[in-house]
Amino acid sequence: MTSSALEVLAIAAHRDDVEQTCGGTLLKMAKLGARTGILDLTQGEMGTRGSVESRAREAAEAARILKVSWREALDIPDGRVENTYTSRIKIVRVIRELRPRVVILPYWQGRHPDHYTCSTLGYEACFLAGLTRLGHTAATQDVDSFETHILRKLPPHRPFKVVYASLYANVQPSFVVDITDEFDARLQSLMAYQSQYRDQAAGADLFPQQAEISERIGSMAAFYGMLAGVKYAEPYVQKEVGLVEDLRLIPVQTI
Repeated sequence: MTSSALEVLAIAAHRDDVEQTCGGTLLKMAKLGARTGILDLTQGEMGTRGSVESRAREAAEAARILKVSWREALDIPDGRVENTYTSRIKIVRVIRELRPRVVILPYWQGRHPDHYTCSTLGYEACFLAGLTRLGHTAATQDVDSFETHILRKLPPHRPFKVVYASLYANVQPSFVVDITDEFDARLQSLMAYQSQYRDQAAGADLFPQQAEISERIGSMAAFYGMLAGVKYAEPYVQKEVGLVEDLRLIPVQTI
């Protein structure tokens, strides 16, 4: 996968997070001709099921199904995603290399500390990526010299839009994306993680059965689809106010 500019980059803590929350949107954008990518912060070494190697293979297959143009996993410790300057710089390097217009982050509240930390960490990295002098001052001397060396060669870039995938948050979405045509492939991309989701003894007390996972995913996508009058949808939150240029083009019928 090449590392030329992307239009949409999803950043998540773990391999399989994106498939659960915004995989349909990434596939929809790819079908529209956009170059999309996934940045996983960790490699899954703390997972109850599977291994780093199996998760890597499964992530590659899921990326193929979702037609993403680029996917990588950083070396931030699984189960210990912390908002440190070093971690921010690792993400800044990726943002400057890929120059995405839109970044999708997990919602900033959740059960797993890695998830909500990724939200803040990702946002701050997006901001820092636009600082012209980042990588050229003493402030980065305590960071990995390899990362700092690369930063010096990359021009600043700040994504135009940051949105938050809010599927597992009990909040009113700012908007939803119709993934009716992409739903089956989105489910297939999640089930590509066979080490995680096939029925097995390991972690049986923690993981629901595969049939139940499929049912839950369908129910949630149907709920958000119903809000907008479509069959299946993925929800998002944006912090800024939306702007409408033409009232006649606002989607979703009122009555």
